[in-house]
Order: sequence, then structure tokens, then C-alpha cells
Amino acid sequence: MSDHGFHVHGPHDHELEHAAQGHGDGFTNKIAMFTAIIATVGAIFGYMGGATQANAGLNKNNAAIKKTEASNQWNYYQAKSSKQNLSELALELAPAAKRDYYNEQIERYKAEKADIKKAAEKLEAESLQWDEQSDTQMHQHHRWAQATTLLQVAIALAAIALLTRKRWLQFAMYGAGALGLGVGVLAALHV
Repeated sequence: MSDHGFHVHGPHDHELEHAAQGHGDGFTNKIAMFTAIIATVGAIFGYMGGATQANAGLNKNNAAIKKTEASNQWNYYQAKSSKQNLSELALELAPAAKRDYYNEQIERYKAEKADIKKAAEKLEAESLQWDEQSDTQMHQHHRWAQATTLLQVAIALAAIALLTRKRWLQFAMYGAGALGLGVGVLAALHV
């Protein structure tokens, strides 16, 4: 408790202070300690949920950048195709003395297009990898969010158990906390 008669604290702080000072009964002390631990773990899970969501967004952004770069390469490929087509038309219309020149141009455009195609396909593959990483991070984010929610339910049950002194609520609180911790372990293991 604070000095000078003024204090502000969360829903369980008062019980935690009494538990730390040795006041209160075993029921209150167990719930206060459980709440403190679960709230701390929940804060960590909440942070991890936010971090994985941010990573998913960054990965999705990287995928979009790679996809845009690939699109630019395909546009470049199309421009080379148009030049190749014009050279093929010129080959048909040009005098015999210019045919070798236009054949060289056609072959050059074919080679350039092959290189551009490789670059575009590589960028598309990189985009797909970034998309897959984003999807993995979002799945993990949802696991962290599920775990955090279960821990919040456990804390709410702890508050109700403190107010009603119902033993079955204490067991429900432990169950929700254990389930939340289990889902958090799944999130950490990327399951």
C-alpha cells in the first residue's frame, strides 16, 4: 500500500500485498500468487503475439515488393518481345543485305528475354517464400493470442474466486491457466 493514504493499484494488487506480508488465508495467498505468475506470463505472451504479428506484416510487405519487382521484369520481358517481333517483321521486309543484322538482333532479344525470365521467376519464388513466412508468423500470432486470452480468462476467474470464495472457481482458474500455458508452449514450438 502507498503512503499518505493515497494509492492506486490493479484488481489483485491489494491481495498480492497482503500475501507478500503474510496476511490472508491460504486460499487468498494461492490465488494471489497464481494471478501474479499468470499475469507475468500473459504479458510475455502478449508481447510475442504482437511481435509475430509485426513480423507477419513485414514479411507480407517484402513479398509484395518482390512481386512488384517480378512484375517489372515481366513488363521488361514484354518490351523485349515487342522489339523481337519488330525485328522479325523487319527481317521479312528488309533487303537481303540487312537480314544478318536482323537475325543477330532477334537472337540478342531471345537471349535477353531468357535472362529476364530467369530474374522474374526468381523474384516470384522469393515472393512466395516471403508469403509463406508471413503465413507461418500469422499462425504463430494466433497461437499467442489464444494463449493470452486463456490466461486473461484465468485471471478473471481468479478475481471471481477471490470475491466468491468458491473452490470450484479456483480449479477452473487453474485449468484455464494450464490450458493457456499449453497453448503458449505450442506457439513457442511453432505448432
